[in-house]
Amino acid sequence: MRSVPPVPEKTRIGAKTLFRQLVHIDDENAQIHPSHSGCARSGATCTSALVDGHRIHVRIPTHQSAVTHHDPIVLIHGLGVSSRYMVPTLVRLMSTLRVYALDLPGFGHSSGPHTALPLTALADSVAGWMSAAGLSRATLLGNSLGCQVITTLAQRHPDLVSRAILVSPTCDPSAPSAIRQIARLLADAPREHPSEVALATADYLRAGPRRMWHTLLDALNSPVQDQLAHLNSPTLVVRGGHGAMVSQEWAEKVTALLPHGHLAVIPDAPHAANYDAPEQLAALVTTFLTEHDDTARTCPT
Repeated sequence: MRSVPPVPEKTRIGAKTLFRQLVHIDDENAQIHPSHSGCARSGATCTSALVDGHRIHVRIPTHQSAVTHHDPIVLIHGLGVSSRYMVPTLVRLMSTLRVYALDLPGFGHSSGPHTALPLTALADSVAGWMSAAGLSRATLLGNSLGCQVITTLAQRHPDLVSRAILVSPTCDPSAPSAIRQIARLLADAPREHPSEVALATADYLRAGPRRMWHTLLDALNSPVQDQLAHLNSPTLVVRGGHGAMVSQEWAEKVTALLPHGHLAVIPDAPHAANYDAPEQLAALVTTFLTEHDDTARTCPT
C-alpha cells in the first residue's frame, strides 16, 4: 500500500476543498475522474439518459467494441459508490464486449429523489435505462449491493438478464444487522487499494449518510437468498479471497442456491475485485461468457 505524506501542522483543509480533491482523484492505474474530460482520460466517456424523471449517468468506453456474439455487459456498482470504481474492469473488457457502467439514481452523477429508492426501484431504473438504450437483454455484472440490484432485476424483469456475474454478493446473513455490515466494511477498507478507498469516500460524501443508511436497511430487509432461485440465467459468483465482507461459506451458499451457479475465487483480491483485481476478473468474465455462450447471434447496439 502506498504511504500517505503527512499534512503539515499549520495546513488546514476545508471540507469543500477536501471534497473537491477527493472527487478529482487521479488513480495511477485507471486515472478515474467524474468529469466528461476525465472520463475520456480514463479510457471511458460519459453519457446520460432520462429514466422515470431521473438523469442516469453512464460510462462507456471511448472506443466501444465492435459487435460480437456476446450480449452487452452492464456494470452495477455497490452501496454509496458509483461507476467510477468500475472503470478498471470496463477498460479491460472493452476490446471484446460492449460495456456500460451505470450510476444508480441518487448515486454518483445520477439524479435521484431526496429519499432513498428501494432496491425494486433501483432495479426498475436499470430496466428503464436498458429500454432507453435499446438493449433487449444483457449480461449484468455487479459488486456488493449491486448484486442485489441484479437479483431484484432478474426477479422483476427476467428476460433482460442473459448472464449474471455477482462479485462479492451481499448481504451475508451471518452479519444480519446494519452495524455488523458496516463493521465488515470498515474491516475490509485496509485491504483495498488506497485510491479505491479515496474514491469510495468521495462517493459516500456525494450520496450522503441518510441515503446510504436507508439503502442498506432495505438491502438487509430484502434477503438475496430469497431471490437467487429466480435467477435462471447462468451466473458466476466471484469472491475476493482477501475480502472481509463476504465469507467463503456465504459465497458457496449463494452459488448452491442459484439454478445455474458457478463459483470462482480470486485469492488475493479484496471486496472490490472489480477495482483491485480487474485483470483477473476480466479473464474470469471472458472465460465464463465463452463457456456459456448460446446466443450465437449479433448483439443489439
